[in-house]
Amino acid sequence: MAAKNVTIEQPSVTGQSENYAPVMKPGYPPIAREAGTFHPFALQKLLDGNHSDIRNLIKQVIGRPEFKYYEGTDLSEYRELVLRWTRQIADTGMGRIFMSRTVGGEEDLPKFMAAFETLAFHDLSLVIKVGVQFGLFAGSIQRLGTNYHHQKYLPDAASGRLLGCFAMTEIGHGSNVQRLETIATYERESDCFVLDSPSFSAGKNYIGNAAQDGKTAIVFAQLEVNGKKHGVHAFVVPIRDQEGRPLPGVTIQDNGLKMGLNGVDNGGIWFRHVRVPRVELLNRFADVTEDGQYRTEIQNPAARFFTMIGTLLSGRISIATSANSGAKSALTIAIRYGARRRQFGPPRSREETLLLDYPAHQRRLFPLLANVFALDFALKHLIEQSAKSQTENSRPLETLAAGLKAFTTWNATQVIQTCRETCGGEGYLAVNRLAALKADTDVYTTFEGDNTVLMQLVAKNLLDEFNEKLNGMRPSQITAFIANHALTTIVRRSPAVVLNTLNSHLRDAKFQLDILQFRESSMLLHAGQTFRRLTLRKKLDPFSAFSLMQRELLDLSGAYIDRVVLQQFVKTVEAVTDQPLRVALKRLCDLFALSQIERDKGWFLENGALRTVKSRAITRLVDELCQEVRRDALHYVDGFGIPDSCLAAPIAL
Repeated sequence: MAAKNVTIEQPSVTGQSENYAPVMKPGYPPIAREAGTFHPFALQKLLDGNHSDIRNLIKQVIGRPEFKYYEGTDLSEYRELVLRWTRQIADTGMGRIFMSRTVGGEEDLPKFMAAFETLAFHDLSLVIKVGVQFGLFAGSIQRLGTNYHHQKYLPDAASGRLLGCFAMTEIGHGSNVQRLETIATYERESDCFVLDSPSFSAGKNYIGNAAQDGKTAIVFAQLEVNGKKHGVHAFVVPIRDQEGRPLPGVTIQDNGLKMGLNGVDNGGIWFRHVRVPRVELLNRFADVTEDGQYRTEIQNPAARFFTMIGTLLSGRISIATSANSGAKSALTIAIRYGARRRQFGPPRSREETLLLDYPAHQRRLFPLLANVFALDFALKHLIEQSAKSQTENSRPLETLAAGLKAFTTWNATQVIQTCRETCGGEGYLAVNRLAALKADTDVYTTFEGDNTVLMQLVAKNLLDEFNEKLNGMRPSQITAFIANHALTTIVRRSPAVVLNTLNSHLRDAKFQLDILQFRESSMLLHAGQTFRRLTLRKKLDPFSAFSLMQRELLDLSGAYIDRVVLQQFVKTVEAVTDQPLRVALKRLCDLFALSQIERDKGWFLENGALRTVKSRAITRLVDELCQEVRRDALHYVDGFGIPDSCLAAPIAL
């Protein structure tokens, strides 16, 4: 995707030699680099973590000439190219990393996530195709199936010989998975499950790999045995024969051209009396015996459902990490361009001013740069916790994954749009990749759960934990709990805190964490008291109470994520031993924290946690931090370690 060399020959001018032909040299002005305060390789080493080998392997593969970006408009040609790329990625062994050792895998989720995050520096259609094949199709077999399914399907899925789909979402039900309409009825005489789509809205829709390449699907359906319903379960269902034709009873519809990700063949699937053998039920948590009896160790249907869905948490994590990689690419393009593009300047200056030297430009880009670093460290923490988790139904893990997925994908959307704008018309050109990043990541805010719904889930989980805590207290303990919060509020509002405008205080991690924790706990207490009033006094059912509290719940979930992300950023900075790098990261950490406080200063002012003088001091300090970040801006984005062949944008090379 390099810019074409252009030579412009001017027509001869009267009175001048006919040989007069000024030539415009190809290429953009050089990036104006200056000495930074830290070495970008030290930063890249920190970001790569313990998985630099797999990251470098993926970079080598996607840097090959055959991985050159597709610039055409032919849908089938683009899909075929992405399919070839997917099989080449499978040849690296990436698909086996998280799988069971019994089928040649490594059972290393963090390593798989590192590979996936790195792959997202390249074409995002490839990323989603790989995610569907390895993360969703093979991943659901790994986590929901047993040894029979592992041995039968995983080796071929990991190698790319068996391409599959993850058929959960339906036209009528996306986020509300418990109400899916597809039915799987056990038929005793054939020892099979019979799958049916009872209505158009029961069609599995927007299913990756379905329109063209998938041979087998993991289908989520309502299980019925002997006339009794047992909720949603997953089944391995063949959908095409070896020649690629839909099997009898299977109807497949191509979703066609989309806003982005057009290298992925999304489609809809409907079933009519499709039989699959009983053994194709993914039976890790529930099974149907040969004599037609339903068996499970998790008797509560809701608990069983959430245990099953909880094993698929990696899908949300994958989307979040790839979104953050897209944001890193966009920021690298915009910041490098801002360090070479000049416009306006003082009257007597020989050179115009670099875009990156304008405070308004810094204000637009650098807080978003801080966000990306903050989210990188928070996601690494989430991946570590997910790998360590010994329970299949970890509410804290589910809460963190849902919140970070929403925060990260919303942030990516904002980052890419802002980067497009700060690059002007150059950012609008397809060759500079921001258009593709914008189109391909837009759906991330609804992939693996609509962000607004996920943030409500976060708040609901927090509120459930809070109510469980209160329900376990005696009345005197509840009174003491509320009184303690009131005392904390008084301390937070003391003149010594709300009037302190010293930079040393504002840049103190303890102050930053305390004020975000105060906002979160205040919102949680208010939401908890409101919920108890609605359910205990007004006798509303929990659903109706939650519906009346959606604004408060969304505010609470945002406050929780801000606090968690800052907490992980602070921990990361404190663990860095390279002093120049530690100082540089602390600068970004301060910018992240104070930008979040500045963004929501209305709440802090309304609730007495800030006074006007301190609010203004925070705004001034954010300006100063942006100016400090300016010196190292190129080093920060160089630290991402994105190969030029992946970045590809001529304005950033």
